[in-house]
Amino acid sequence: MATVAENIKEKLLGSTEEPQLSQQSRTLFFKFAKKNEETGEHYLGEHEFIDAIAPQSEDYHKIKREQYGILFKVADRQHSGKVSLSDWSTFSNLLAKPDAEYEIAFRLFDVDGTGVVKFSDFMKVFNANKGETEIPFDWSSEWAQLYTGGRKKRHDMTYPQFSQMLRGLQGERVRQAFQYFDKDGDGYIEPEEFQRIILATAAHKLSDHLLEHLPTLCNISAGSKISYANVRAFQNMIREMDLVELIIRSATHKSVDGKITRSDFLNEAARITRFSLFTPMEADILFHFAGLDEPSGRLALLDFVKVLDASWHSQYHLQSDSGEMVADVGQKAFARTKSIVHDVLESIHHFALGSLAGAFGAFMVYPIDLVKTRMQNQRSQRVGQMMYKNSIDCARRVITNEGVRGLYSGVLPQLVGVAPEKAIKLTVNDLIRGKFTDKKTGNIWWGWEVLAGGAAGGCQVMFTNPLEIVKIRLQVQGEVSKTVGEQAPKRSAMWIVRNLGLVGLYKGASACLLRDIPFSAIYFPAYAHLKRDYFGESPTKHLGILQLLTAGAIAGMPAAYLTTPCDVIKTRLQVEARKGEQSYTTLRHCAKTVWQQEGFRAFFKGGPARVMRSSPQFGFTLAGYEVLQKLLPMPGSMAAAGDGPGPRGHAEPAVGLHEARAPLPYLRSRNALKIILDLDENFGRPKFPEGRSWGGILGFGGKSTVA
Repeated sequence: MATVAENIKEKLLGSTEEPQLSQQSRTLFFKFAKKNEETGEHYLGEHEFIDAIAPQSEDYHKIKREQYGILFKVADRQHSGKVSLSDWSTFSNLLAKPDAEYEIAFRLFDVDGTGVVKFSDFMKVFNANKGETEIPFDWSSEWAQLYTGGRKKRHDMTYPQFSQMLRGLQGERVRQAFQYFDKDGDGYIEPEEFQRIILATAAHKLSDHLLEHLPTLCNISAGSKISYANVRAFQNMIREMDLVELIIRSATHKSVDGKITRSDFLNEAARITRFSLFTPMEADILFHFAGLDEPSGRLALLDFVKVLDASWHSQYHLQSDSGEMVADVGQKAFARTKSIVHDVLESIHHFALGSLAGAFGAFMVYPIDLVKTRMQNQRSQRVGQMMYKNSIDCARRVITNEGVRGLYSGVLPQLVGVAPEKAIKLTVNDLIRGKFTDKKTGNIWWGWEVLAGGAAGGCQVMFTNPLEIVKIRLQVQGEVSKTVGEQAPKRSAMWIVRNLGLVGLYKGASACLLRDIPFSAIYFPAYAHLKRDYFGESPTKHLGILQLLTAGAIAGMPAAYLTTPCDVIKTRLQVEARKGEQSYTTLRHCAKTVWQQEGFRAFFKGGPARVMRSSPQFGFTLAGYEVLQKLLPMPGSMAAAGDGPGPRGHAEPAVGLHEARAPLPYLRSRNALKIILDLDENFGRPKFPEGRSWGGILGFGGKSTVA
């Protein structure tokens, strides 16, 4: 019970306890470590190290998973081919440093661990990892000599000097590559040569959309070639991607339709930036690549995602020129099939947990629902028929006359109906909202929101009306016993179903529609706008349970109270009339009779009880769902396996400028590789003996063969 209580408290109020990194690091080490049977020592080989630092669940199509092996050389301080617990602890501590990315790169080249990088060591490591067919780079150029010294006066580089050199390295590589292809010195190169330069220097930082359409850069100006000014403008733009995203987000947020033009971008840049001004050519390049599929010139945030988000990639990706082997494609196909099956099983798992949580929420507020039903069914046209003064009196009398169990009369049909009701309602609402939502801006006209909610409420009636009428008749059975006599027979749910028949089970369906359609039409739009407009939910901000609970409670209040008259009419139609009581034939007849005999206030009987039921039910359902996710995790998931710290999968979404959810050690490992790959795209890639090539598909029986 203590664990359940702690889980509920953590999910509702959040947790402020800081993770114990040393314990997490130790747990992760022993999860993947091998044991030396002779010495009893635990250690990580290169493969185990990669498993520990680069989870298999992530998408590594930009920086290959095997390239994380380059970090093994940094962690292996003794160069023994093994990482001990002490080495792992040191490496984990390194990842926690604020400048971990640059220090990891520095330690890779500081072969002797002396705190400086010797030029000879630097060139030895560089030559061992660079690609054989890459564009040549002159380390004796004037730019390189400013950091390393001339041929006769080479000097060691300190950590700050080395870091600053890496910072400017990519620009110099692009400049030298341009001169390499500009044979006649006229300041122009072919589009295909430009593409080769960018693939060689920045493929690990750019999206597939950019890489595939690089040759089209020649179309932003007259002529069929690309000038050095074009190349520099492109490079400046990709270096400022984070600032560009900030400007675009701000500009699209201010736009009425969520779309902006080139002028809007430059105007917003002038408001936000102080020193980093964008040239007209840089803006042209940004809008050119973002607008390839939208020639109107008015672009939404999703148009820019294909340019800004490096993890964005095509549905069909096969790029063997840049080093991706056919094996990767085969493995992805199998992984995708496995992912589809996993998604189906995960949906079933979530639906099951949602059903249990929904039943829990309904059970907790069921006494309020029973009081609401009895208050609505109470007739007041003649003296002596007022059994209950108010809701509190009703609850007290139920307990006195029928016991605590009386508060749960008819609870079984309610629990049976919770899961399909929630599933039908949510599915229909999401389906219609998705149909009418602008895919680029994410906006939807309020009229379509109301239609989606109303349709969702209408669709559920077909399934829930029979359950409602059985539940209501069971709920009022106790009070019938008191008015008719103790000998009044107790009816079971099955007896009521058989007695009503198929047609009788849908008695009051019109009133049920009249209640559920406006309820959902009010509730769903109000809930969506509260989450987005008041609590600020966005792709980069996920709301907590307490915020969701508050939004759901507030949205449920007007929806529940304003539809109370329809609920009163539905209750009167579905309850079996007692002897001497008024019976109702149609919805109109019921409404007219209640108005004439009991007055306007009768239509709002049980209104407060409806409001009091909706809010806590939503909270209990959410809290129960979160606790069940911890207690009954998806079989085979990392949580089920009791894994320690680390990314829980999908740390970097495939599309969408979302904030990465992985821990900082994983993110810093990735960022350190990005810095190292600025030197050469082939760092960390496996090298094969000269004169040999791959035969077959790697991972599926393929073997190396002599070329």
